[in-house]
Amino acid sequence: MANSMIRGVSNNNVWYVDSGASNHMTSHEEWFRDTKDLQTPCFVETGDDTTYPITQIGKVPLSMQDGQTKYLKDVLHVLTIIKKLVSIGQMVEQGLQVTFNPNGCFMEDMKNQGKLIAKGERNGQMFTLDVNMHEVNSMLFIHGKGAGDIGIWHK
Repeated sequence: MANSMIRGVSNNNVWYVDSGASNHMTSHEEWFRDTKDLQTPCFVETGDDTTYPITQIGKVPLSMQDGQTKYLKDVLHVLTIIKKLVSIGQMVEQGLQVTFNPNGCFMEDMKNQGKLIAKGERNGQMFTLDVNMHEVNSMLFIHGKGAGDIGIWHK
């Protein structure tokens, strides 16, 4: 049942809002800005004790529902991870309040009078954040990696 819920969300812009994730993470190296290589090898460990190497750390731009580009900071680049994860703990550390209810999840900037900056959807017992990757898509196009994507041409 859980696998079918996860498979039902296939949009490449979907990030899973995860209270159990210690850090934001993705395998999409091309999305990163201002990356730093790690001085010592580090790993992400999953619930089944499998470890995945972290290759670098950086920030990833996201176009939020309020029209602004926000950056997920300290995102781990993990080559072999399949889903993109947003860490609730990191969001709170960055001054956001994240609340959940049957209608979805809500991320509010507490440094800006609780302004809503993102709303995630509820998919079964999972919560997802569907964000636009305009800056990333533009960079891929400039570097010749997105020329086949008709959506980019129209933007």
